[in-house]
Amino acid sequence: MFSVINFLRICYPNELITFKIYTMNNYQWCLDHDTDIETTVELSKVLGVPELVAKLLVQRGITHFEDARAFFRPSLDDLHDPFLMEDMQLAVDRLARALSDGEKIMVYGDYDVDGSTSVALMYSFIRDFGHDVIYYQPDRYAEGYGISMQGIETAKEEGVKLLIALDCGTRAIQQVKKAKEYGIDVVICDHHTPGQDLPEAYAILNPKKSTCAYPYKELCGCGIGYKFIQAFSLHQGHGTEYTKDYLDFVTVAIGADIVPITGENRTLAFFGLKLVNENPRLGVKTLLDAGSKLSNISISDLVFTVAPRVNAAGRISHASAAVEMLLVDDEEQANEWGEIINGHNLERKELDQRITHEALQLMENDDFYLKSSSTVVWKEGWHKGVVGIVASRLIEHHYKPTIVLAVKDNEATGSARSVKGYDVLEAIEKCADLLTKYGGHKYAAGLSLPIEHLEQFRERFEEVVANSLPEDLKVPKLQINAEIKSEDLIPETAGNPFPKLFRLIEQFAPFGPRNMRPVFLIRNLKDSGYSRVVGEDHLKVTLKCERTEQIFTGIAFGRADKLEMLQRHNVDVVFSLSLNEYRGSQELQLDIKDLRPSGEFVE
Repeated sequence: MFSVINFLRICYPNELITFKIYTMNNYQWCLDHDTDIETTVELSKVLGVPELVAKLLVQRGITHFEDARAFFRPSLDDLHDPFLMEDMQLAVDRLARALSDGEKIMVYGDYDVDGSTSVALMYSFIRDFGHDVIYYQPDRYAEGYGISMQGIETAKEEGVKLLIALDCGTRAIQQVKKAKEYGIDVVICDHHTPGQDLPEAYAILNPKKSTCAYPYKELCGCGIGYKFIQAFSLHQGHGTEYTKDYLDFVTVAIGADIVPITGENRTLAFFGLKLVNENPRLGVKTLLDAGSKLSNISISDLVFTVAPRVNAAGRISHASAAVEMLLVDDEEQANEWGEIINGHNLERKELDQRITHEALQLMENDDFYLKSSSTVVWKEGWHKGVVGIVASRLIEHHYKPTIVLAVKDNEATGSARSVKGYDVLEAIEKCADLLTKYGGHKYAAGLSLPIEHLEQFRERFEEVVANSLPEDLKVPKLQINAEIKSEDLIPETAGNPFPKLFRLIEQFAPFGPRNMRPVFLIRNLKDSGYSRVVGEDHLKVTLKCERTEQIFTGIAFGRADKLEMLQRHNVDVVFSLSLNEYRGSQELQLDIKDLRPSGEFVE
């Protein structure tokens, strides 16, 4: 929800800790009291870690030694047997026949990060077998999301006999039917929620099918593509190690698609990050260089540096630019593609800012939104490549399920984003009779409809949300893992400026949904007298704990309005620990989520 901004670094002695502060008004602070104490104490003894660290592990479902072993020492051997996925044997046998018989194969993928990385993964895997393969991605504006009829016609013209669809296809009933009429077999690798009916594909690899017993349901599209190539490699007599060089694609997709960093996703991301840091693919390295991130690459770095640039290609022009960038093996070509994609990303940023501003103005001038439980806004001329980003921005201002639509040629096309805990796709499905197309996930979906249905859709969607959105989901919650003391942040040794707590928490990485950096609360910090406004509306703060004389410094981005509060009150601060790197030096940093006058938060 929050953009990570590297604003500036203030130089202080080693014992000082730097904060970065992100705030949203009206957070409901929720301090955990439910973690089982007996389990925590026992795990602390078994692992030889402080009870605070054991508590954080128990909160993540790690309650036994073997759980901890798998968590701290992931192994590719921990991955599930890919043949547990329904239709996997069918898919593997069909690909084997295509390779054996020299059939032409088309790799078909969506135009977002998950789709583009999926295409790059499958295309490069088949190409590495020395086989004839082409790829296709739909034009966001001419064809829209998913398998298109134009794509099927192209496959026919190209003489394709096997089409492998990635990150799409679960709802492409008519398109798959047409492919079948043309003698094209379709293998679908998708993770989107299926509808009541499934297409008549040769094989459908989707753990979310009601008939699929695969034990892990949270894979992204590229993750399912990886399970396919893992299964095929096993079929060919190779071990799992054979496919590990493709895990950088999977890790970029895991980060960008905001899937849980648990189970298989965590294992895949762990080894994918290892690959990115030790031997990055040229295209990925070039994109990271554009974001000035050269080492210690994390999921967050991929999310905020690589993913926006890959996405920008499909949003502004065509996603094939991103795929070419991911596949490139020539440095000169990598730089050329990099310039093109960075240009798209700059244009995307400008559009995002302008449309967000226009959408907020529309809402301010319409009384409907004063008491509404949802947001549905639209305008002719908006760029539909950025409406999903705008929907997320609007939720930062007005915390409610949000749909943003771009109007063109009598049709409105857009994206939905939801608040935590609310299934926006389910709400959209209750308006299906007004739509021409829709699909997606619990928290993000796409849709299109005739413009004459817009007002009726807004009213219906509002009615659905108003009747189904619980009161406790209407205010953003800030989950706090534990309250700590300033003493917990004292450096471990004289030669090590980082506390033991930080060292242990770093081993929880990779971080992401359902394995976020732990969030802590420290109470009663005081402004040291040096806090001030910097830039247009940022706040540089210097706080201290009067009891221990520890000093904490930080930047509150966009929160110049907090200066008076800091000068008049001691504050309670909610934050997570991370490492700040700047010009070759490192220091501990507290990324603060919120702060308020001491004493306001009563458990």
